[in-house]
Amino acid sequence: MPLANGTRNGFSFILVGLPGMETAQFWLAFPLCAMYVVAIVGNCAVMFVIKREPALHVPMYFFLCMLSAVDLVLSTCTMPKILSFFWFDAREIGYKACLAQMFFIHCLSGVESTVLLAMAVDRYMAICHPLQYSAILTNSKTAKIGLVAVLRGVIFFLPFPLLINRLPFCGPRVLTHSYCVHQDVMHLACGNIMPNMVYGLTAILAVMGLDALLIFMTYVMIMKTVLQLSSRQERLKASGTCVAHVCVVLAFYVPLVGLSVVHRFGRGLPLLVHVTMGNVYLLVPPVLNPLVYAARTKEIRRRALKPLRRA
Repeated sequence: MPLANGTRNGFSFILVGLPGMETAQFWLAFPLCAMYVVAIVGNCAVMFVIKREPALHVPMYFFLCMLSAVDLVLSTCTMPKILSFFWFDAREIGYKACLAQMFFIHCLSGVESTVLLAMAVDRYMAICHPLQYSAILTNSKTAKIGLVAVLRGVIFFLPFPLLINRLPFCGPRVLTHSYCVHQDVMHLACGNIMPNMVYGLTAILAVMGLDALLIFMTYVMIMKTVLQLSSRQERLKASGTCVAHVCVVLAFYVPLVGLSVVHRFGRGLPLLVHVTMGNVYLLVPPVLNPLVYAARTKEIRRRALKPLRRA
């Protein structure tokens, strides 16, 4: 019997850990917890340093602060549940909690994609139009861009849980991840999921796909400008300011593309591949982003290490 909307209060989905490694999940949770702690400490440190250092109150670092805030919330809405699953075998997640987690994962991913695009435009303006940079990218415009990023994520991905909520569930309720995402949950429904598939693909292409294309085009224009610089030292200095952002973009989009390919074309792959790709997508960017920017940005590195030098 299909599960009606009115009877979903006690309904839950079953999360999946690491198939074939169930006995090792308890111990594997410790490095996952360590990565989560690194993500929390690293992103909080980046935001703290940017707030305390007046020299960093410029659009480039405000965008980085937004990125850290998104990574902080994104990892926090998933990792505690994953750790409770691995440590305490709490493999069930309630229906409403699943929809809420789904919305936050997709919405925050969309916000992060928009912020990465804004950071690429910031580098484009700083390198290709340095004289107009401070006049065009003011702090007030940076705040408005951040607001647009949030609204864009909400508008495009709020329909995901709404589309899931209209579907009946009458069969298996075992997911293929340790958390809830739209493309995973919809395949458990026994109704017509074509609207979910069409809108899901449209939203991903309209946000992440478009952003990735625009970021690529932006860096093509940046590289054309860099190659036209007269001295080798100027070219290295200009391209060096983009290295950290390119690493962060790759850390976000490579796992995203890999996870999307696995969901669209890898239904016959072992379940362990789905779970691993899903965890990489959620864990790698929040952990790597603060480390990359701390390594590549002298001001952040110096300020973050100051308490250690005093000790």
